Amino acid sequence: MKTFMAKPQDIERKWYVVDAEGVVLGRLASQVAAILRGKHKPIYTPHVDTGDHVIVINCDKVVLTGDKLDQKVKKSYSGYPGGLKTTVYRKYMAEKSDEAVYKAIKGMLPKNRLGRAMIKKLRTYKGAEHNHQAQKPEVLDLFKR
Repeated sequence: MKTFMAKPQDIERKWYVVDAEGVVLGRLASQVAAILRGKHKPIYTPHVDTGDHVIVINCDKVVLTGDKLDQKVKKSYSGYPGGLKTTVYRKYMAEKSDEAVYKAIKGMLPKNRLGRAMIKKLRTYKGAEHNHQAQKPEVLDLFKR
């Protein structure tokens, strides 16, 4: 018996909408990264992008546990002396919560050309509105409430 390896013509991609309201950031990121990789499908193959498209809405209502809002820091370094910029997550989440969710999910994907292809299937939005109705996305409840 031969091991099944997915080929690009075998892959059927779906669109999912994930509501991030009241969900912990890390848990959301790991679940969405698994969908982007395709680990929820029986045809999952590690070296092939078998994942689906994911739309994350309500990123501004995502939750960080403990004191992470005040202790966790986003760093940006330009490469020059004195070029380190730091931002506390309370301010970062208030201004760019969709970018914070995007970066959390991106950090859980492979760091190679396959991971760069997977992240292109992710869309994040601050509010509850998105402009992908034409793709007929299915609502995906990752965390049964």
